[in-house]
Amino acid sequence: MWRAILKTTLIAGTLDIIAACLQAYLVKETMPAVVLKFIASGVYGKTAFEGGYEMMAIGLFFHFVIAFACTVIFFFLYPKLNFLKHSILLNSLLIALSAWTVTTQIIIPASKIQPGVFNLGKALIAAGILFLCIGLPVSWFTKKYYSNKSS
Repeated sequence: MWRAILKTTLIAGTLDIIAACLQAYLVKETMPAVVLKFIASGVYGKTAFEGGYEMMAIGLFFHFVIAFACTVIFFFLYPKLNFLKHSILLNSLLIALSAWTVTTQIIIPASKIQPGVFNLGKALIAAGILFLCIGLPVSWFTKKYYSNKSS
């Protein structure tokens, strides 16, 4: 199971960070280095932006830790909750909304990042990215893993 979890984490985490960097660049011309340092700033505060490759690597590591946590939780809940076996799309939405809620309501407030003012448009874009890049791969690979296991 751990091999499937790691594979799923790498795929979902990679898709998500690419989408986040692309969205940041298209909206504000923010370079990927700044996105990664922003993630690292959750622990290191403003000094993360003064760092170089090490802060980018730390930001990328933190990003994948969060993707890993989403993947592990869903992999372990899937066989225990029968309603998760019915729809990849609904599971993707559940994962996206859970990840968005945990990030915005727990991780960011507990970090050194200053929460911004709520913006519905930005929230919908973030949830959409999470749906496509985290939710779909995690729910699809989880279903595939358990389907192959029972065959």
